[in-house]
Amino acid sequence: MGKAQKNPSERRRVGLLFDERMCIHKPPGGNHLENPERIRAIWDNLNASGLLQRCVILNAKEAEDDHLALVHSKEHIDFIKTISSKSPKAMRKHANKYNSIYFNKGSSEAAYLAAGFVIEATEQVAKGELDSAFAIVRPPGHHAEEGQPMGFCMFNNVAIATSVILNEKPELGINKILIVDWDVHHGNSTQKMFYKDPRVLVFSVHRHDSGRFYPEGNDGSYDMMGEGLGAGYNINVPWENGGVGDVDYFTVWDHILIPVAREFEPDMIIISAGFDAAIGDPIGGCCLSTYGYSIMLYKLLEFARGKIVMALEGGYNPVSLAKSTQACIEILLGDKPPIRSLEDLSLEPTWSLIQAVKYLAEDGKNAPVVGAAAICSPWDLLVCDRFMNRRLVQKLYNKALAVGLKDYAELYEDVLARLSNWEGIKKSRSVRDFDDSATRVLGNYEE
Repeated sequence: MGKAQKNPSERRRVGLLFDERMCIHKPPGGNHLENPERIRAIWDNLNASGLLQRCVILNAKEAEDDHLALVHSKEHIDFIKTISSKSPKAMRKHANKYNSIYFNKGSSEAAYLAAGFVIEATEQVAKGELDSAFAIVRPPGHHAEEGQPMGFCMFNNVAIATSVILNEKPELGINKILIVDWDVHHGNSTQKMFYKDPRVLVFSVHRHDSGRFYPEGNDGSYDMMGEGLGAGYNINVPWENGGVGDVDYFTVWDHILIPVAREFEPDMIIISAGFDAAIGDPIGGCCLSTYGYSIMLYKLLEFARGKIVMALEGGYNPVSLAKSTQACIEILLGDKPPIRSLEDLSLEPTWSLIQAVKYLAEDGKNAPVVGAAAICSPWDLLVCDRFMNRRLVQKLYNKALAVGLKDYAELYEDVLARLSNWEGIKKSRSVRDFDDSATRVLGNYEE
């Protein structure tokens, strides 16, 4: 990755948090995807690449019960605190009660460390001591419910840190936080914990597969938009199939996340940084490259004065996990992303964006999902050829007219006229306009 030429005095201060004690938490049988080698692979790769020397290494700090209680029940806190003191047989019995959970003698300490590390990283960035930080932690957190562990997670690390900053540290001046969850699994717990809170905009892009992909159910659907004062502050982009890659995510960023972030104007961004949508991950079945992750992060640096905290969630291929983390830390340090021509990218059909935009178009008054975020380009329809819907295209045509996007309206009108014959659309004169729109969507990443 190419390095930006910067004055040493302008170098971004990036904190890293890691502790070998989190590796004592390991599966009793030794054969499990969520294992200590995940974070060891990251740390060893950062050391070999020389990036550790460019970062600030922070000391370990366990979470306090009062902080955990901001989002978790006392019964759950006490359970996690004491589980590792029980016999192996008792731990197995308890683990079997939950969804995708194991316990051992190191689980309690690792859970407290993981939550504490993300709190520490967030506080240091909020104070201005660091520009950004990456907490290399396990167990992950975004599935852990208020009263029970779930999906490899024991405490919701990101939700705890967010609540500490907003509720316990008002003097730091952080009043609005954008949580971006790009783990391939929906952050069910994070959504629930801030569903009625307009101070926290939760954005999750994940596989959904009509509710069949973990954690299953309807919580990850695009129509889960928040409640009460929080209405419009929860945004889900649910992929309905695997195989999505860089261009799919870039399109979501350019048409949904970036416009919404501009409206929301967060004081800080916290990323639930799962890397299980990466190429080669044994669970995710998606095709994000290290380049894709670097561009997604790079586009977020324009917000919150670059105050970004990343907390590790999933990612179960040690190689892609380590390389993707490295690419993100280089971006946090101020390095430029690599130059990649459009010819290098694979244009995979993505229809989940259209599903998300469909809801936004139906209820565009939901704050902060307004303006440009409620419009998708005709190119989005081109890549979604198998799923085009006359009712949806008509809505988008009407929306384009209402906000004065006459060029888009004309193209939607052309799509409507040819919708019954996809071959006609491909051969129509407007395909060049679609191509031009695609170029605008992808943007110029050489800047």
